[in-house]
Amino acid sequence: MHSAVLLIEFGSIILGLGLLGRFAARFRLSPIPLYLLAGLAFGEGGLLPLGASEEFVATGAEIGVILLLLMLGLEYSAGDLVTNLKAHYPSGLVDAALNALPGAAAALLLGWGPVAAVVLAGVTWISSSGVIAKVLGDLGRVGNRETPVILSVLVLEDLAMAVYLPIVTALVAGAGLLAGSLTLAIALGAAGLVLFVAVRYGRLISRFVSSDDPEKLLLVVLGLTILVAGVAQQLQVSAAVGAFLVGIALSGEVAEGAHTLLSPLRDLFAAVFFVFFGLHTDPASIPPVLLPALALALVTAATKIATGYWAARRAGISEKGRWRAGGALVARGEFSIVIAGLAVGAGIEPSLGPLATAYVLILVVLGPLTARYTEPLASRWTGRLRTRREEPAVREPSVVD
Repeated sequence: MHSAVLLIEFGSIILGLGLLGRFAARFRLSPIPLYLLAGLAFGEGGLLPLGASEEFVATGAEIGVILLLLMLGLEYSAGDLVTNLKAHYPSGLVDAALNALPGAAAALLLGWGPVAAVVLAGVTWISSSGVIAKVLGDLGRVGNRETPVILSVLVLEDLAMAVYLPIVTALVAGAGLLAGSLTLAIALGAAGLVLFVAVRYGRLISRFVSSDDPEKLLLVVLGLTILVAGVAQQLQVSAAVGAFLVGIALSGEVAEGAHTLLSPLRDLFAAVFFVFFGLHTDPASIPPVLLPALALALVTAATKIATGYWAARRAGISEKGRWRAGGALVARGEFSIVIAGLAVGAGIEPSLGPLATAYVLILVVLGPLTARYTEPLASRWTGRLRTRREEPAVREPSVVD
């Protein structure tokens, strides 16, 4: 009987996610806010709480995080990451300063303590690579001059996660300074080792994993990723970081083939992850944090626009391209939820999960709008200023006239 209920509930979840995804695609929206709302509707305090499938959904959500980070790692080779890090690290520093500090300050002002401040700093810092990539494709801007600048900022954020996530994992677990330092050292050592091996021996690794049979390639890459993620988690390093490093180590045709094969699985389990996060958030807990979430969203939307503008200006991009770069970076999504999920799972601050959910819902809707309209609005505004400056002063009539 329990098995039948589990199948009914999980089947209903997957069917519902598919319908929501089709609805979002019809209106050219990101489906992430709809997935979160679905989780809120069927979770604690929702319209129809689910029970039998919760444990199964939790496992699927963990796989979703692993696949999200793996697919992100497959987008870049180790050489590209090293090159981007050398060329654009000042933009990464500005990005962290402008966008992490508002989150940390908000947590401290709300009286949540230093650990919650570190977590909320990450929530407000990291942009959504998935949402931004989709928006750039929808707007036809993939070939624009400012797009490499946008991608460089996103890559630097992803690299920073390899350092940030182990720190957060140690903090939310209540590890002391020595244990936290050891965890960070292990993470940095693993990241450095993987990058070195990927640069030097990437072809050998790809050749070992490679297969002409799609089934064998899928099984080897997926099995290797979950294995490494499990080992990483056993070492008190985030499983997501382990998956990200596996993605970086693979390159060439193997990476392209794995990306094609794993994309449907990534979409499925990532959707389950967003639903799972919503399931563990009581809808009644969102209204009390809605105003702080809205204020934080507006502040960090402005700081992201400033980040993109500065990075594009440093790269020699024109005025319009600078505004486009800034507007494109506003969206937050999957990684903000991943970071908040670590704190929610450890029971750090009850209000952090609802605030993060409301914050992501606001910016995942606002992000595509700022990407589309920031440049036209800024151009119109600056054009009016120039017109006012260039208008000749009206001469007062003299007595002689």
